[in-house]
Amino acid sequence: MTESFRLEAVTPANVDVALGIRVRPDQERFVSPVVKSLAEAYAYGEVAWPRLIFDGDRPVGFLMAFLNIDWDGKGVDFRSGLWRLNVVADAQGRGVGRFAVESVAAEVRRRGETRMYVTWEPGEDGPEGFYRKLGFRLTGEVSGGETVGVLDLTSFL
Repeated sequence: MTESFRLEAVTPANVDVALGIRVRPDQERFVSPVVKSLAEAYAYGEVAWPRLIFDGDRPVGFLMAFLNIDWDGKGVDFRSGLWRLNVVADAQGRGVGRFAVESVAAEVRRRGETRMYVTWEPGEDGPEGFYRKLGFRLTGEVSGGETVGVLDLTSFL
């Protein structure tokens, strides 16, 4: 992980900073805005893990993980992974996304799990290549219209 990057929990003191995180306009169709993620974090409670990403003192992104979520609503298949990733336009290509994935992987591993999931909106210029380059493989599933990928944490990092 890059040493200058760090995570911070979203708090009343920095919620406006979180709300100010914006991706490039051409990427907006691939990821929900932070305001929707924070509303979902409130609704999902302990299952959601929203965090701001800083490079030194500068906010450069937002991630939200899902931790031990009832994947199909049947109480049988519980999963953890990366739910949202928003990286500000001028910070892209500098390792922020990789840091986010590594951070969620570390948290999922800390909780004793060996797999990490992610979903993404399919489409040209979307994030699939980024996730596949990090080692996520397609599960063949679709969730809410999004492609599902899985990463084996026993061989990641």
